[in-house]
This record gives sequence, structure tokens and C-alpha cells, in this order.
Amino acid sequence: MGKGHLVPLRANNALLAGAGMNLPWIRSVVRAMRPYVPGEQPQELGFIKLNTNENPYPPSPRVIEAIRNAANESLRLYPDPTARSVREAAGQRYGVDPDQVLVGNGSDELLALIVRACVDPDDPVAYPYPTYSLYDTLVEIQNGRPQRIPYSRDFVFPAEELKRVQPKLVFVCHPNSPSGTPVSVDRIKGLAVDLPETLVVVDEAYVDFANESALGLVQTLPNVIVLRTLSKSFSLAGLRIGLAFAAANTIRELAKVKDSYNVDRLSLAGARAALEDYEWMQQHVQRIRATRHRLVGELRELGFEVPPSEANFVLARRPGQRLEGLYQALKQQRILVRYFDTPELYDALRITVGTDDEIDTLLGALRTMRA
Repeated sequence: MGKGHLVPLRANNALLAGAGMNLPWIRSVVRAMRPYVPGEQPQELGFIKLNTNENPYPPSPRVIEAIRNAANESLRLYPDPTARSVREAAGQRYGVDPDQVLVGNGSDELLALIVRACVDPDDPVAYPYPTYSLYDTLVEIQNGRPQRIPYSRDFVFPAEELKRVQPKLVFVCHPNSPSGTPVSVDRIKGLAVDLPETLVVVDEAYVDFANESALGLVQTLPNVIVLRTLSKSFSLAGLRIGLAFAAANTIRELAKVKDSYNVDRLSLAGARAALEDYEWMQQHVQRIRATRHRLVGELRELGFEVPPSEANFVLARRPGQRLEGLYQALKQQRILVRYFDTPELYDALRITVGTDDEIDTLLGALRTMRA
């Protein structure tokens, strides 16, 4: 066979399946870990999706227009590796210098960048628990030492317990997922002041639905990073845009470990347009807050415990009662909510705040099942 021709490989199915092998080329920590499992994304239509905290309302028309305008022959070119246009829009919107902003492929990528840049093997990384379970995965990948500090039953922030483990890094999810409960900004500030050698990462994915933000802390505390996302309040989960706010020198160091072109041209165009149409987002946030208030009241009347939520979801609990069956029964009616099969959350369902019609359908189903 002449040069330039490829010799076809004959597949050994047993080998390709890893039969009898432990995949020694994969790091042992990866082989041993449990992966993060996102909420179910059904491939067929007709489901009411209240399981992944997506916004039920559409993004700004200006976002759609910007993406259409950007879908031209320039797609043959790489995007701006610094995402300057989005950093400037974010800086103007939130009152920070653009050099204090890093743009990521969703806030999940920014979380991964932070762990990659800051955590050495066996470094302690602390966070209250239960919380966003991706933290576990990211710390394990880096061979860090997860320090899960249990939340109390009513989700009181365990600041003193977090301080005692002297962590290299602390994750604070505000409002917390899956509970929706807020963390006082004063408590976050006190934590950062008392642990000046610890990086405090405030994950504010849901903060636009809350009453206060820790964003102002980045101007006075060099060990605080605040993360935002356009997935939730801006209705842009499909674009994958996250924002990190911190001191400019911290942002410069984090940028060293990101992919060169981590955000594509269409996402950059849509993100800038979204930030420039802030009023559109706020209108939908107010609708979701109103529906959330009604949902909490109705769930409590149905016998659920529901902690006060400042997110676009609520946690509905029946203490001591395993709710997997209820989750499955709702799924049979094509209503998806989130169930976590863990010792801390087996008696709870996390429910995204959908449209009023979607919530009415959910509540009607729950009343029928209760009868």
C-alpha cells in the first residue's frame, strides 16, 4: 500500500470495551470518582421541565438579533480570546473595571479554572453541605481534600466550622443549591476577613433572584471571587456564559489556565446584548419571584417543609419520607423535578419555578396524588 494510505484497524471489541482491564492510562482518582450528573434533559417534547433551574421565559430579543448579526463569514476567525466586549459590558453593568472580569464557558468552567489554578494535591477545600455537587467532582479531579461542613436542618451558614478547617479554598453558594437559602453577605465578609490566606469563592448563579449580592466585596477584599452566570436570570443556559469578578491581579493569574478561545463568537455577541438589556431580565425575575412566593405557600399547604428560597427554585421536603416514588410518579405525568438520592436529600425534591401554568399543572398533580 502506497504512502498516504491509512491501514484499516481491525476492531477488537473486547479490547475496546475495556474487558478485563482497569484502564491504567486513566488517573486512578478519575477511575474511582463518581461523575457529576446533570439534571435530565429529555430528548422528546411534551415534558414540563422543572428540574434544571432554566428560566421559563425567553431571552431578550436583542440577544437573538445580535447572534443573527454575528452569524456571518467572520465565523471562520477565532473569537476574541480576552472577551473584551463582554468584560466591558459587564464592567459597565456592575460598576467594576473590565480588568476585574473573566469570561468563561458558563460559571462551571470558571469553577474548574479556579480549582486548577489554586488547589494542589491534598489541599483542603471547604464548603457547606449539601450544596452544588460539582464542587465535589472538581476537588477530587485535582486531588484536593474535600471538607464538607454539614448545614443544619434549617441551612444556617456554618461559618465557624468552615474557619476551623483552615482551608485553601472555600466555596459559598449564595443562594445555596439545592435549598435556595441565602447566605448573609456580612457572614461571607467575616469569613474572608478571618481567613486572609484562604480564597473565598462566592458562587452567585442565582443571585438575581435574591435580595443581596457579595459583589461589592471584591473591591475591598483581595481573597474574594464572585461568580455569576447568564444561564438563569438572563435565560441563556444554551449560550454558556459565566463571569468571574475579582481583583485584577487574581483575574490575570486565572486567565493563564483557561483555554485560549474558551467562548465562541456567537456567545460573546449574545452575552453583550443581554447585559445591555438588563431591564428585560429584571422583568422576568420579578415574574419568577411572584410565582415562587405562590409556589412556596401552596407546597406548605400540601404538607411539605419548604425553606425560604431566594433562588428560581424551591426545596420541597417531607421529613423522613423517601420521595423517589413521588419523583417517578410526576415523571410518569411528564413533569420533571430533581431528586437527589443521598442521605441528606432523599426526603426532598428540588423544583424549578416555571411559568404560572406549569406550576399550576405541578400543583394539580401533587393534589391528585395526595387525595
